[in-house]
Amino acid sequence: MKAAVIESVGRAVVTEVPDPTPGPREVVVEVAACGLCGTDLHILQGEFAPKLPIVPGHEFAGEVVGVGTQVTEVAVGDRVAVDPSLYCYECRYCRTGHNNLCERWAAIGVTTAGGAAQFAVAPVANCVKLPEHVRTQDAALVEPLSCAVRGYDVLQSRLGAHVLIYGSGTMGLMMLELAKRTGAASVDVVDLNPARLETARRLGVSGSAANADELDRPQGWDVVVDATGNAAAIQDGLGRVAKAGTFLQFGVADYATRVTIDPYRIYNQEITITGSMAVLHSFERAAELFANGVLDPDVFISDRIPLERYPQALEQFAAGVGRKIVVVP
Repeated sequence: MKAAVIESVGRAVVTEVPDPTPGPREVVVEVAACGLCGTDLHILQGEFAPKLPIVPGHEFAGEVVGVGTQVTEVAVGDRVAVDPSLYCYECRYCRTGHNNLCERWAAIGVTTAGGAAQFAVAPVANCVKLPEHVRTQDAALVEPLSCAVRGYDVLQSRLGAHVLIYGSGTMGLMMLELAKRTGAASVDVVDLNPARLETARRLGVSGSAANADELDRPQGWDVVVDATGNAAAIQDGLGRVAKAGTFLQFGVADYATRVTIDPYRIYNQEITITGSMAVLHSFERAAELFANGVLDPDVFISDRIPLERYPQALEQFAAGVGRKIVVVP
């Protein structure tokens, strides 16, 4: 089959690899679409993946074309979205319900072959059937949405909160849509990219700017979310949190990223700084929200690029052009 392969640091190609075969409790999915994510860039940079080469792609959906000998939950022909999370279910964190912090954490498309290919293997437990009205190619959005749902689980956001989001790429826009539906009094977005800010305005943001100084909230925001992973944005966002407010590190930063904090202010103003890592008990809920129209795929997916152009798609994503980019085998 044809697949994208990150062969070494900085090098991605499209080549022929062996067709996958399912284990007893696995299925083979013919991929309809696979989304690109910041994690893919980190893998390209030599981070996250324990070894290269790897077939990337952890945001994908498709049709089941093969099932293992012990699979009864889905059948050939079913359309599914795939949760890429692979947990050991044995370590302390798994046993205490923090599976996303698993000591042996792994993921399809990060540590095992992923969905940037014609076919991919997944445990049947990771597959969520799609209702008839959901287009399979659009359902690649379910995985990033499940990360955003996890983010709001961590926030436990209260009604009437004023929210500031740094970044209006796919994840920032998803956090915007969820903020609107979790009772936020206002949702402001900061981004240096005017095209992305325009999309935020299209989705009904309260205020948008290239710099938070342009927004009128001198007392700060109850909830500040970084969806960029950029040090300058994180540093600025930490200073925008209102008293008793919360800062959520949602964007994936490089390993070497560093910012400074003011411990006295954190103490004196009872500020919470927290993080949200990937997916945790949120994939099924994200699939249901998606099926119920929480996102408009035609707004969120800006580019559908043939798999053969995966390296070019990565370059476009790294340049910040477009919103969600998906490759289509």
